[in-house]
Amino acid sequence: MDFPLPPVGEGLYEVELVRWLVRPGDAVGRGQGLMEVMSDKATMEVPAPFAGTVTGLSAAPGTKVQVGQVVLSYTPVGEPVVAGGGHEPLDPSPPPRPDTHSPRGGLTPPARHDHPPPPHANGHPTPALPPGRLPPAAPSVRMLARKLGIDLTGVRGTGPHGRILLDDLSPFLKPVAGSPPPAQAAPDAPKLDLGVAGTRVKLVGLRRKIAEHMVASKRHIPHYSYIDECDLTDLVRLRAQLREPFEKAGVKLTYLAFLVKAVARALKEVPVVNSTLDETAGEIVLHDRYHVGVAVATPGGLIVPVVKDADKKDLAAVAAEIDRLSADARAGRSRLDNLKGGTFTVTSIGGIGGLISTPIINHPEVGIMGVGKVVKRPVYDDAGKIRPADVVYLSFSFDHRVVDGAVGAAFGNAVVKHLRNPATLLLPEKFGG
Repeated sequence: MDFPLPPVGEGLYEVELVRWLVRPGDAVGRGQGLMEVMSDKATMEVPAPFAGTVTGLSAAPGTKVQVGQVVLSYTPVGEPVVAGGGHEPLDPSPPPRPDTHSPRGGLTPPARHDHPPPPHANGHPTPALPPGRLPPAAPSVRMLARKLGIDLTGVRGTGPHGRILLDDLSPFLKPVAGSPPPAQAAPDAPKLDLGVAGTRVKLVGLRRKIAEHMVASKRHIPHYSYIDECDLTDLVRLRAQLREPFEKAGVKLTYLAFLVKAVARALKEVPVVNSTLDETAGEIVLHDRYHVGVAVATPGGLIVPVVKDADKKDLAAVAAEIDRLSADARAGRSRLDNLKGGTFTVTSIGGIGGLISTPIINHPEVGIMGVGKVVKRPVYDDAGKIRPADVVYLSFSFDHRVVDGAVGAAFGNAVVKHLRNPATLLLPEKFGG
């Protein structure tokens, strides 16, 4: 029987096939993931609405598939399996196992355990899987398992039809009896794709989306850059004072929350920067809502979730929203709605290193701000005396069709003004504007 691609989201009629989660000959159950697809940088898994044996795959990773297009053939449970099922397999070799797939795009050997997890490690016997059969699990579960070095074939899923849930991984994190407690370590930052020498990596999925978007931005927008420095001494001190009470409330306070608040206020003072250019109508559309995108580095590439109505949220709400959006992005859980509607973007390289950048505008916006690392520098005060200061460089890129140099400088000055007086960002706009 043929399996056509079902509707995968409202208004979505075409998606890109990122990778297959099954191969010809695999037995699948209802609810098991068949394939991962992507649209507008949101990756989702397509589950099987049937139980049976896969006999053929009709689409290749990296290609566009439309809703209703036949992508797979299968034989239902109870019927004799006919190889091919009317469709020749695209590739007789098995697809890369998600739990051994390197974030660099190549394959790494399965994780080796000096002490393999016992078959009843999470309270349930581990079922025997047919050779090549992938255990059903969401992409976020597979990603976590890769980071923790857990082989999902040894995990018993407690979800529908044996689907592995996040909670099913918990027993594998417990130390073996008699072993010393693990050393406390800071959580790992998302691994960047640094490439593997001597290999070729197909430009598909999120990487291709990023490439297409950047080319379109540079092709359509005449960029110009503007760079300024900002004394963050008071902001660094204020953040240090607020971190503990914020942490007690379960909120991680980063510099980015202050930056987003400062940008939102500056956009109100220089409205033309909060705009898009409607080339068809020949009009500049000035927006009256302030949706600030925050660039997030993920294992698959850079994506930009959006803090909606950043001007209406207080500092704690902005910080919590950034934390949530960033966590979802890195785990591959970003919803399409969280990636749309931005009117200005902030991107930071400070966590990795570097002082100055020339970021590419997130089309169709007309401006973006890049943030370098905060560094200690000697500066002169108003009395001409040298004092230590915490300094950051802000790199702005603007669409010169819409934003002139003087206007860009005015916007940069407004951002610097708010960052130099961070206490005002804690107040409602009528007091702090």
